[in-house]
Amino acid sequence: MRFSTTFRRLIGALAWLCAWPLAAQNLATGKEINGTCAGCHGEFGQGGSRGEYPRIAGQHVKYIEQQLKAFRARQRINLPMFPYTQERELPDSDIRDVAAYLAAIELPTEPPDFKDSDDALTRLTAMDKVMIVGRVEGDLAAGGALYQKQCASCHAKNGKGRGMFPLLVGQYTNYLKKQMDAYRAGERAHDEDEVKQGALMNLGEKDLQDILAYLTSIQKP
Repeated sequence: MRFSTTFRRLIGALAWLCAWPLAAQNLATGKEINGTCAGCHGEFGQGGSRGEYPRIAGQHVKYIEQQLKAFRARQRINLPMFPYTQERELPDSDIRDVAAYLAAIELPTEPPDFKDSDDALTRLTAMDKVMIVGRVEGDLAAGGALYQKQCASCHAKNGKGRGMFPLLVGQYTNYLKKQMDAYRAGERAHDEDEVKQGALMNLGEKDLQDILAYLTSIQKP
């Protein structure tokens, strides 16, 4: 079958357009950039076990991009992050690359099955990737009802987020509580809302604790 030159050019253009988003995200560059992030967030983006540094592995690309730009513009105040996110240090192309790299990292919630032939370094590296958030006390039924009513429309019913809204399940509880407190104190705007507005403002401390307890109960391997 013969195709006209115009048709062949059209097919070629469509193929290029389909491949362009992948080409724009250089995961090798993203991994290299993550070497700087790893100083606080860990080699695999797992964060700090006490919640001082959040998990960034598996977060959504658009959310990571949004937050890095918010640090740069001081829309979200974080002095340690500010110098690393400046245009000279982290241009928009690098933001896209590191966001794509981090979003692609999968952290298991159970230790792997090792083979007898696996050496100590292999075992240690694999265990460093395991992300287990400890259960916390709270009323799971009440927390689940509140979460599904107040949070699920943005963060998804399973707590894994979507688009511009971050995953919550699998994030460190101490970190989530710290951010809840920042929203309620007006230190951080809750997504598109103004400060001291949004779903959290009408909730009490017990409500927040119950939601956090619920989130730790729905982790799945």
